[in-house]
Amino acid sequence: MKKVDRFLLKSFIGPLVLTFFIVLIILILQFLWMYVDELAGKGLDFKILSELLYHFALTFVPTALPLGILLASLMTFGNMGEFSELSALKSSGISLQRIMMPLIVLIGIIAIVSFFFSNNVLPYSTDKARTLLWDIRRKKPDINIQAGTFYNGVPDFSIKITTKDPVTNRLDNLIIYDHRQRRGNYSVILADSGYMHLTKDETGLVMTLYNGHGYTELEEKNVSINARKYPARIDYFKEQSIVIPLSGFDLQRSEEGLFKSSAAMLNISQLTFTIDSLNNKYKDRLNSRFRDFKNVKFYAVRNVKPYNPSLLSQQDTIGKSRKFDVKSLYDSLNVTEKRSVVAKAIENLKEEISILAEKNDSQHNEIKAIRRYEVEWNKKLTLSFACLVFFFIGAPLGAIIRKGGLGTPAVISIFFFVVYYVISITGQKLVEEDVVGTFPGMWAASYILLPIGIFLTYKATTDSVILNIETYLLFFKRIKDFVYRLFINGSREEAIQTNNFENE
Repeated sequence: MKKVDRFLLKSFIGPLVLTFFIVLIILILQFLWMYVDELAGKGLDFKILSELLYHFALTFVPTALPLGILLASLMTFGNMGEFSELSALKSSGISLQRIMMPLIVLIGIIAIVSFFFSNNVLPYSTDKARTLLWDIRRKKPDINIQAGTFYNGVPDFSIKITTKDPVTNRLDNLIIYDHRQRRGNYSVILADSGYMHLTKDETGLVMTLYNGHGYTELEEKNVSINARKYPARIDYFKEQSIVIPLSGFDLQRSEEGLFKSSAAMLNISQLTFTIDSLNNKYKDRLNSRFRDFKNVKFYAVRNVKPYNPSLLSQQDTIGKSRKFDVKSLYDSLNVTEKRSVVAKAIENLKEEISILAEKNDSQHNEIKAIRRYEVEWNKKLTLSFACLVFFFIGAPLGAIIRKGGLGTPAVISIFFFVVYYVISITGQKLVEEDVVGTFPGMWAASYILLPIGIFLTYKATTDSVILNIETYLLFFKRIKDFVYRLFINGSREEAIQTNNFENE
């Protein structure tokens, strides 16, 4: 390895690590922003949150890596261009392709590692992350009763308080509706004050009430509505304790493999096996449906007239469809039979149109299920290949703009990443809806942006100034001068010629 190669690698690895973790943190913050409502108020400890963020961070690695490579390559070659290091290397006879060669090898290794990561680590981490998120969603929020509103978080109870002391947790003017017997608001308790606390094992809620009374409607069995007298019981107390068992407030961990049948949880070999199995089942069902439809619905034999073998073709074997001479058979019927046959045919046609529409929707859903697995199969390759695509965009672009730091490279990186993301998502949706093929849809972003990278590499090799603002200012200045000479000077020459003609 030459000194130039070591210099390039040292200049690139530092920004790559920095930008990769910056992008990864941004994606994690985006995840928290999306699920903050489901995580807040659940009383999750730091260990659970750390485990959740760790597994989701692993799922973001294949997405963060291409963007980090794009930003790092822009920064590296932008700094080298800004400090004339690229010019010095080129003046010594080293081409831009030779300068990029060690980084191309490094990005190729990173792309291979990214593929193995997506194929082996990503399904496991995705399964763990989604299972834990599912458990968190099922966990009920912690009891947090606010003053002035009814709180329905405690099972089978509705509680309202007027004020709450934040220091002593004393509750004043309590109204508690008991719905444990599923009879509506049959029982209500009013108390001047009270306290609430969880048991030591956090399996129950203890409510201690002071100076109140309870009103309970007694149930009248086997009594008609008109004969009911609606008896009730009122109980007065100075102190009363109510113990309510709590369920669902603790985090119950599910077994691993809860989402193992999902496409995102499978590796390449498992996806290939699943896709082949689904395709074979789809073809078998399709052939079976068509065979049943053809044998049962294409032809119907009626015993209106004696069977006439001459109207049938010689190909009339058991298990094979009969080919009718339709015109001769129809002409052999009388007017009444013709009307009956036509009416029956129209009725069968409407019925079969409805059946075919239903079968078509069913087959379309089966195809969409197959496409989802094909999307995941191709996604493991496209995200790895995107590392190379973004490098061939970022490296020559940095050499052209000759600006380092995080400012200009970050703006350009976000622009290209948004373009790549929009094309990828659009292609994925079209593939899942079976509008386009799997390969054209999933690889659309790659074969659209890769020629741009090759073009930028060519322009950077020839020291192009396509992104130099002075070039465009000079271009518009030339247009302005041309317009000025065309109209202003042309008007002056016309005026001079007119004046000379009048003098003559």
